[in-house]
Amino acid sequence: MPSLIDIRRRIRSVKNMQQITKAMKMVSAAKLRRAQERAVASRPYARIMQRMLSNIAAAAVGNEEVTELPLLQIRDEKRIQLIVVSSDTGLAGAFNANLLRMAQKFVDDHSGADLRMETIGRKSRDYFRKRKYNVSGEYVGIVEKPKIEQGREIAAKMIEAYSKAEVDAVYLVVNEFKSVMAPNLVLKKILPVELPAEGGEQIDYIWEQSPKELLSDLLPRYVEMSIYRAMLESLSAYHAARMTAMDAASSNAGDVIQTLTLNMNRVRQASITREIIEIVSGAAAAA
Repeated sequence: MPSLIDIRRRIRSVKNMQQITKAMKMVSAAKLRRAQERAVASRPYARIMQRMLSNIAAAAVGNEEVTELPLLQIRDEKRIQLIVVSSDTGLAGAFNANLLRMAQKFVDDHSGADLRMETIGRKSRDYFRKRKYNVSGEYVGIVEKPKIEQGREIAAKMIEAYSKAEVDAVYLVVNEFKSVMAPNLVLKKILPVELPAEGGEQIDYIWEQSPKELLSDLLPRYVEMSIYRAMLESLSAYHAARMTAMDAASSNAGDVIQTLTLNMNRVRQASITREIIEIVSGAAAAA
């Protein structure tokens, strides 16, 4: 049985850990609010851009010039580029584990294709490096403060590779922010750009440029926005997951402290009882 000193030392250690987890929860809660505001603010822009693409696609039906645009070319997926957006740090429960499990499933399902990995975040980079996958690019340290310039840089690389037919498809795996309790794992294709289907409410635009010129400008922006939004959504989902994980850790630490305190009281009670018995036995022997 451990001594009172050992138990007190462990209680003090667990209390220190609980203070750290509570502080980390508060930090993530503050960061989550700012990250969530940025992620939510980007969604209307993406929706409007999709609507514009839908309207332009409806206006360009039968236009051969539009179908010849490089980013709309559909090819057999023999060479695939996978972009994985993870976090740089852990302590967020199953946030990265679930994401990497989905990415690994995608890799297993496309084992016959030539796969290249573009990793955003240290966790995804380390995962694919360790398993000797073809990592074509890595971006570490940009997830905590994502900027549109970074999304534009990655998008330009993907667009160039696709336009030159170096890859036949580009997929994106990311944790999108859904709620504080659970993120939403998303796997989507960003190249070739799949124009929204016709139908629904259409806006009657007056076109000053041809659909080809408009799409030539909008399609790269759409890819840039998709990657930038992925980083914003991932950051929000990460802080939500970390806040939840630290809250659970603080609660578990409280349970451990309570259990250790009960054990300490039992050990102290046993020690007092033993001392009383020794005193009584000594007195009886002296008599």
